[in-house]
Amino acid sequence: MRMIIEDMARRLARVPGVVGVLLGGSRARGEHRPESDWDLGVYYRGGLDLAALRALAGPDVEVAAPGDWGPWVNGGAWLRVDGVAVDWILRDLDRVDQVWADCREGRYEVGVQAGHPLGFWSPCYAGEVALGQVLSDPTGELTDLRLRTATYPEPLRAALTAGAWEAEFLVAAAAKGVARADVLYVSLCLSRAVGVLVQALYAADRRWCLNEKGAMAVAETLPTAPPDFGPRVHHLLGCPGGTPEALAATVTRARALVRETLTALRSPAG
Repeated sequence: MRMIIEDMARRLARVPGVVGVLLGGSRARGEHRPESDWDLGVYYRGGLDLAALRALAGPDVEVAAPGDWGPWVNGGAWLRVDGVAVDWILRDLDRVDQVWADCREGRYEVGVQAGHPLGFWSPCYAGEVALGQVLSDPTGELTDLRLRTATYPEPLRAALTAGAWEAEFLVAAAAKGVARADVLYVSLCLSRAVGVLVQALYAADRRWCLNEKGAMAVAETLPTAPPDFGPRVHHLLGCPGGTPEALAATVTRARALVRETLTALRSPAG
């Protein structure tokens, strides 16, 4: 299968507008299972020859043009090769370069994107390159960018850890929904609060966080995470309660966890 993927990457790189192809996801990181998808980042610049891309995908595959899937996950295609899912994910290389420049200056965005319940955090663009494997790169541009993103920017680390203040704000907001037993509102506030903390814990460890999937399993092992961070989060989000009394107790536990995490992040060793 690997040889098929590498040949596909070479053919994708010959499509007008495509600069290079990167293997991402669990297969790039060596964390995959036999049934795991093959995620191919198709990096393009300027006009992309969609007709050529669709011809390569085949007549039974729908190829989404840039923008069809939303503002951050541009577009792409879902294929099946020998019964295994192969995903093409379009990435505008000019935008990736801009995000990388922002990361080096300590700037980031969190955008709305389908499939990302906690939002799309812009540093993901740089992290995908840093953690990916270059499959086809005729000009060497992707390889060069991968080398540069290998070092986590200290300004980004400072910005993401400082941004953890939002978790405290969100827990305070959650408390406002307790009296009405507003389970949806409380749960959303607490989920996002945890997501903000996870991003900060990754940054504190100078580690790229790509998306929500599997992020907790890693975050709870990081050195800055408070004791029992994972089990406490599982309890908070897995069973927040349905009455004002139960939700109040959940918010109280969440407030304590957020306070401990912020203290750890702000400590000199954090």
